[in-house]
Amino acid sequence: MSRRSPRHLSRHRVRRDARRIRRYGVEPMMLLSDDMSFAPVAFVAFTSWLWHYRSELAPFAVALLAEIAAVTLHITHREWAAPVGIGTALVALAVAVFGGTMRLRGSERLYAATVIVACGGWTAIATSAGPGRSPLPAVLAVGGLVLAVPWWVHRRRRTRVRVDRTLAAWPDISEAVGLAGSRIQSVVVDVWGYRARLGLARGQTVEDALDRVSALESALGTRRGAVRVQPVPEKANRAELRVIETDPHANAIAWPGPSVTSITQPVELGVFEDGTAVRVSFLRRHGLLAGIAGAGKSGGVNVLMGNLSACPDAIVWGIDLKRGMELLPWAACLDRIATTPREADTLLSDAVAILDGRAELLAMQGLRVWEPALDAPALILLIDEYAELVDEAPDAVAWADSIARRGRAPAVTLIAATQRPSQKAMGSGAVRSQMDVRISFRVRERRDVDLILGQGMHRAGWHADRLDAPGKFLISAPEHDIPRRARAYLLDDDQVQRTAHRHTIRRPTLDTVSMTALESVTGPDSLSGNQTATRGRHFHNPDPAPEALLWDALTAAPKDGLNIADLAAATQMGRSWIYYRLQEHLRAGHAVQPSRGRWRAAAEPSTDTPGDHEP
Repeated sequence: MSRRSPRHLSRHRVRRDARRIRRYGVEPMMLLSDDMSFAPVAFVAFTSWLWHYRSELAPFAVALLAEIAAVTLHITHREWAAPVGIGTALVALAVAVFGGTMRLRGSERLYAATVIVACGGWTAIATSAGPGRSPLPAVLAVGGLVLAVPWWVHRRRRTRVRVDRTLAAWPDISEAVGLAGSRIQSVVVDVWGYRARLGLARGQTVEDALDRVSALESALGTRRGAVRVQPVPEKANRAELRVIETDPHANAIAWPGPSVTSITQPVELGVFEDGTAVRVSFLRRHGLLAGIAGAGKSGGVNVLMGNLSACPDAIVWGIDLKRGMELLPWAACLDRIATTPREADTLLSDAVAILDGRAELLAMQGLRVWEPALDAPALILLIDEYAELVDEAPDAVAWADSIARRGRAPAVTLIAATQRPSQKAMGSGAVRSQMDVRISFRVRERRDVDLILGQGMHRAGWHADRLDAPGKFLISAPEHDIPRRARAYLLDDDQVQRTAHRHTIRRPTLDTVSMTALESVTGPDSLSGNQTATRGRHFHNPDPAPEALLWDALTAAPKDGLNIADLAAATQMGRSWIYYRLQEHLRAGHAVQPSRGRWRAAAEPSTDTPGDHEP
């Protein structure tokens, strides 16, 4: 193995030091002694001043370079005036068109193109006529000052200069906060602040930097809660240091509308701090949403319901033991809703029956998963305030555990929300351990972070206890394994009502396999309208009058039939009750489907009349 010569090593060190100066903004310096003359000291002081204010003095440097170029070309190559002008125009055009690849905004590209045209045009004219020809010196001086003003007042430039000067002291900062030997590798300034790539010293880890976030906020002079430290997946000795100077989530973010048309698509819940959307898939994934009262959990549930209600291949059943305070506004889009412990137990047991029926069919057909479709929808079980279910309906928790363990393949998904993430509610059974998607709004204590997101998550930087506004959350999912703060969209009450009304007509009905599984477990009589206490709220029908109202609506229906929403309005009954009655009329030959989702009475009904038919 050949050794490098001392001369080669010397050149290598010089180039390395030059790179460090350009990267870290190290200013020139020299050692002073008593026998030194004034000239070297003044020269170093002057060059240090020029380096320190190099950004502010950039317009003068550009004007000086234009003057030098014009003088040189006028003396040596006066005939180059036309090529210089043409080349300037081409460069300006390229910057205006392709400047976006250099992260330049539209106004910045326009400014850069204007400066290039002005400098190149003046240089071309001065090359031909001479830079001292009147009025070229005055034009250079006045034009330079005019074009320098946008540069001096530009926010991104001033921010970049301030950030560079702050991070130039990083060696001292790293010593003060306990990260000695770490270094800043690169810096990017954005609209909300800046982020820096941090190279850790040998033996240091991202966890070490996470433990010093508060110290970094003090050393960098930021507001409390402004510093984020995130791991870099490519290397264990790298971290991203992000400083949020202007909180992008200071105000609520209005919901733009549903982001999905199928449960197979990822749902958009909100926006990260860098402006990217928070998208996560709930197909064959159980989910957990938790946070203290007032942290925005209900808003997250509304965003989720707004998207699920827009999926015609997903049925949603709801459990709300606060007597429906949260989910009843979505009742028009819920196939079933339970508001008492008894109804919750019945609903979950029925969901297990559907799960078993679908699993049996998959096994018989040699399939591994249930693929959601319009005629074979996924089943989503949304439980609001899961802690209340644990306290008031402990028998129902066993059904929830079964669904959490076995519901993925048959597309029976459990989504639980709670504002009491206690050890009793979340630390037992299979429900918590099977949650693939975990969303944590603000919590009070560090241990609650580990209860919601998993053991050791707070130590790894998932600081949900530091979230400072309603709707802010952290999400842990297979596609989101780095702690990034986000804010959920906001739906007001009027928007909830409009969305629920608009999506009612899109709601699907249970498939034949699921219906057969329910009947095989409970018997056909349990699905009748006369069942008053064993089913969920939408199964109650002690009054036979809705039967007559339903038949009258079917008889008076137009040729293309009525949809479920029309029949619900005519009978004032729930969607599930109507669906079961329609299935009975269809089997008896009393009703037909002119098209999918639309019903009317049969033109030639069978000998059994609906009034005589006993379900």
